[in-house]
Amino acid sequence: MSSESAPLWDLPEPSRPAPAPKAKPARAKPAKASARLGQPRKGQQRPAPELPVARVVVDIPLAHLDRPFDYQVPEKLHEAAVPGCRVRVRFAGQLVDGFLVERSETTEYERKLAFLERVTSSEPVLPPALHAVCRSAADRYGGTLSDILRLAIPPRHAKAEGEPPREPAPPPEPPERAAWAKYQAGPAFLDALVQGRPANAVWQALPGEDWPRRLAEVATTVAARGRGAVLVVPDHRDLARVHEACAELAGADAVVALIAGLGPAERYRRWLAVLRGAVRIVVGTRAAMFAPVADPGLFVVWDDGDDLHLDPHAPYPHVRDVLMDRAHATRSSLLVGGFARTAEAQFLVESGWAQPVLAARPELRAAAPRVTPVGEDFDVARDEAARAARLPAVAFEAARQAFGAGAPALVQVPRRGYVPGLACGQCRTSARCRRCAGPLTLPGGSVDGAPKPPACRWCGVPETAFRCPACGSVRLRAVIVGAKRTAEELGRAFPGVPVRTSGAAEVLASVPGKPALVVCTPGAEPVAEGGYGAALLLDGWALLGRQDLRAGEETLRRWMAAAALVRPAASGGRVVVGAEAGMAVVQALVRWDPSWHAGLELAERRELGFPPAMRMASVEGSPGAVAELLDDLPLPDSGELLGPVPIGELDDEGNAARERVLVRVTRADGKALAAALHDASARRDARKAAEPIRLQLDPLALI
Repeated sequence: MSSESAPLWDLPEPSRPAPAPKAKPARAKPAKASARLGQPRKGQQRPAPELPVARVVVDIPLAHLDRPFDYQVPEKLHEAAVPGCRVRVRFAGQLVDGFLVERSETTEYERKLAFLERVTSSEPVLPPALHAVCRSAADRYGGTLSDILRLAIPPRHAKAEGEPPREPAPPPEPPERAAWAKYQAGPAFLDALVQGRPANAVWQALPGEDWPRRLAEVATTVAARGRGAVLVVPDHRDLARVHEACAELAGADAVVALIAGLGPAERYRRWLAVLRGAVRIVVGTRAAMFAPVADPGLFVVWDDGDDLHLDPHAPYPHVRDVLMDRAHATRSSLLVGGFARTAEAQFLVESGWAQPVLAARPELRAAAPRVTPVGEDFDVARDEAARAARLPAVAFEAARQAFGAGAPALVQVPRRGYVPGLACGQCRTSARCRRCAGPLTLPGGSVDGAPKPPACRWCGVPETAFRCPACGSVRLRAVIVGAKRTAEELGRAFPGVPVRTSGAAEVLASVPGKPALVVCTPGAEPVAEGGYGAALLLDGWALLGRQDLRAGEETLRRWMAAAALVRPAASGGRVVVGAEAGMAVVQALVRWDPSWHAGLELAERRELGFPPAMRMASVEGSPGAVAELLDDLPLPDSGELLGPVPIGELDDEGNAARERVLVRVTRADGKALAAALHDASARRDARKAAEPIRLQLDPLALI
């Protein structure tokens, strides 16, 4: 070893006379606890006089670091370092952000503690209640607290934080309750809200119901008692309607809307108003499930089956489950509302945790439209354009009756675009590109007055001379006609009637109550003034035929959302659905009985061992990474592995670049599974595993 790198005690003795002996130094006194905390010498930082230890959650999304770390609070930051504030600390040699969650007198750390570098802001953005909510959500989904905090707390905006606090709004007057008398157990639920008793309910709204107004009434009922309410809806169109209804009943100053589309300053400004208790009613989309409302009394999720309620970021929390945990922890009320009912909501009812809020059958018959199912072998309308759009004769007549009554007609097509897929017009073989074997489609539009030829959806090369490789035919047909193509064909079938489309990037919020054809994709149905005269639900087999565990439940939810916009049968409202009448999902729509269908779905999932009867986790990654994690995963006693199965295309040897394994346990072992997955992730992170892996508990898609 060279002298440059050797320690001092390994260097040779110098060739010089030995120094004179020095006086024996005084014996050092035992170190005190304050010295272990870093009691400074002259010129060094001094610890805070009281509660000198700060427990900090660092913003590092590694599972093996998912715990608080102790730091010293310097004397100069004693007043600023309040629990819940943002701080900067030195961690592993780098400056990182964090949240100070607690201050203490002592620490269990045996070595000298580092000091806080600085307090970014003294605003307590992580109060104890919000910290408990985020910790609970992280534990439920086997994730890290830092991942949840990124979803729950918006980025800081210094200018918005420095503005004068918003004045608290006065409690509103209690609203009218007459509309809830139509629902069995509706008045009892409102009584519980008035008395401050926790009550959990699953509300099935009547068709044509002004559901934003009903949600505003329950929220205002809670706010009138001085407590808070959080209402979460799927998208911005629903948010605008609910916010308007709440502002009308409770006052504009008593309600705030939280949505990710706001600018950073406005979003943080509104979030601070909620945190500081200036507003009692919060309406928002997915991120509002963590809104830090003061003294919560009610949590509401509307249309919990919508996949927009599932956050796409790890650890993938679901609005319904987070609000359910918050209601249980704070002894508040939970309302799960919608026109349809999910198997998860049915599970809450059958377990006794929530009570159903349903309308009596006479009320339902008076509000529901007439539903007519037509199968695959229906009579096509005589009009040539209607025949091209595969429009049944009964649907053609229903639309004409709606126009005669001065109302618009809604057409729901489960595909967007022009023609999503093409096939041989003779033998139905899928039409493929000769260059790359990609699927052919019609792009729409024209060139010099002639329609554009089919083109490949993968490489974009047009196919000007198609010939079927199976039968030699040169004719093409649409496999599924998209919304734009349907709009074109129906426009020819109903000359003089305006045609409007809604879907993808051009979603309409509302349409006037005049004769018009409104062609939309599922979930993009605009609200019509006075209601639609008819709804035509085309290509039902395209929804029901998907390889998805929730295909039936999702189809019924989409159908009922569209049918609920139609006028009652007594006013001529008509719904025509393109599916066989004998199917359970069609019968549920005809009878307007989603609770019956949800009961069937839940019974089947119990028999098959699928959620919500069981808890499941999805493990995705490369075959080696998945196998490595499963070898290191101690399963609970009820644990069972399903898979692995390949994801994506296979190579020439039949291997896939990614695989997925499902882990299934009973609900009683759900927490143990989440903890085991978290610990396995922590060990992977600690050894710096190179290949990423995706873990998700309670995934929506299992097939």
